[in-house]
Amino acid sequence: MAEVTTPKVLWRFEGKKPDTLGSNTRLYKWIPQNDLLGHPKTRAFITHGGINGIYELLYHGIPVVGIPLFGDQLDNVVHMKTKGAGVRLNFLTMSSTDLLHAVKTVINDPSYKQNAMWLSRIHQDQPVKPMDRAVLWIEFVMRHKGAKHLRVAAHDLTWFQYHSLDVLGFLLACVLTLMLVITKCWLLCCQTFAKSGKKQKRE
Repeated sequence: MAEVTTPKVLWRFEGKKPDTLGSNTRLYKWIPQNDLLGHPKTRAFITHGGINGIYELLYHGIPVVGIPLFGDQLDNVVHMKTKGAGVRLNFLTMSSTDLLHAVKTVINDPSYKQNAMWLSRIHQDQPVKPMDRAVLWIEFVMRHKGAKHLRVAAHDLTWFQYHSLDVLGFLLACVLTLMLVITKCWLLCCQTFAKSGKKQKRE
């Protein structure tokens, strides 16, 4: 009969160690996430679904248990779930039982790993490898002596032009001029009506 082993859990956690922490769980204040996902024994990743983490687990083909909190995280986790490479949990309603069931599902059902690897192959299928592309551009810059033609024009602007202070100053001057003209017209109209009123009283 095969021996059933309890999966080991690495948890990025800061604060007081929980009293109910299992013997199979280790706490770390910081973990090199990309290295961890690239380890051959990594079987699942529990995450909030940030885009950087999604890209890293996509690259390494790791199934995900997603617990989105805000922003684009919900959308990212839903995409992984739709592709069959993960499970989504609701942070506000989930229980420890739900989390345990989700982790077991992702680990024990081979379809999640297969779908994650399929997404990984798509993600890595590029005409030029990232390292080769980096070398290409470094050599390009060296060949063209700094590639000044690729410099952003913002580097040649003064600080007040860079922050558009000249444009803001012009717009502010326009607004003040318009307000001054309107005020003068209003005062002129008031004086005209006041004079006409006095003439009518005299008559």
